[in-house]
Amino acid sequence: MRQWWKKALLSLGLLVLLALGALVWALQQHPSLRPYADLRWNAPASGDALPRPKVMFLGVSTVLLDDGETALMTDGFFSRPGKLQTFLGKVEPDMEAITQGLRRAGLPSETGKLAAVIPVHSHYDHAMDAPEVVRRTGALLLGSESTANVGRGAGLAESQIRVAKLGEPQRFGRFTVTLYPSRHAPTGFTGGEITAPLRPPVRASEYKEGQSYALHVAHGGRTLLIVGSAGFEPGALRGVQAEVVLQGIGALGPRPESYRDALWTEVIAAVGARRVIPIHWDDFWQPPGQPMVPMPPPLDDFDASMAYLRDRGAREGVEVRLPLEWQAMDVWAGLPARH
Repeated sequence: MRQWWKKALLSLGLLVLLALGALVWALQQHPSLRPYADLRWNAPASGDALPRPKVMFLGVSTVLLDDGETALMTDGFFSRPGKLQTFLGKVEPDMEAITQGLRRAGLPSETGKLAAVIPVHSHYDHAMDAPEVVRRTGALLLGSESTANVGRGAGLAESQIRVAKLGEPQRFGRFTVTLYPSRHAPTGFTGGEITAPLRPPVRASEYKEGQSYALHVAHGGRTLLIVGSAGFEPGALRGVQAEVVLQGIGALGPRPESYRDALWTEVIAAVGARRVIPIHWDDFWQPPGQPMVPMPPPLDDFDASMAYLRDRGAREGVEVRLPLEWQAMDVWAGLPARH
């Protein structure tokens, strides 16, 4: 009997090792972007000047908007700690990754140009680096009370922290920014508040969602909506207009079609968007500076998300385009101005 138990335990151990090996292998298998070559944004010709403002996708849902005089940034996340550190250890801002990210984005030092950093919610892959970006650039940290506590934990002065008021327009240069309520996509990490100053290093799970936002930007008659997660607050965008939506699609793929339909109705159709640019699809555990690749299938279904967006967009006359990475885009190019 004892021999039998030893064999059973050995077999079980081998099965566990095989399962772990299969999981590790699967987490390295990223969907290809080649099937979406027709949706990729065309890079501007060398030396071409883009109309203001320019929009730059920096990965996850970090987006830089810059009209040459004033700049705004969502999230400001550059650190990208690896999977093992994220799940088994503690996370904290990677100072060198932030240095390289700001330099690559064209913000190498404190110039006063970056007016605000606005985390769309307070998970680590959105808010963790924001206080350091604010400290280096002299910007304002704008977001929820949870985000404010991330800033306080990092030692920011209260004068550099502002808790946003939902639906209240705020001016930064020629940009007008309004934050509307949103929700994170339904996952095991959804919900929760950061109720006290959060001082890293801490477990990634300590970065609770707090209030999620849909961020509306108006500039010179042009409008843009940035939604950093594949979630929505029913009815929150009623009466809001945006020509272009930068839509987070992380965790959208595994959701049922009824959920995708609701997201489209409550965000893209609600604001009358004529162009959708997916964001938050890239594997944010890839090291900083590496080419962006979609999240691996055990954690998301990028192909399902893109198939839905491509089909729904074609049926409703809404253009779907994948963004350039770390390059300026005129996201309104080819769209006639509304009057």
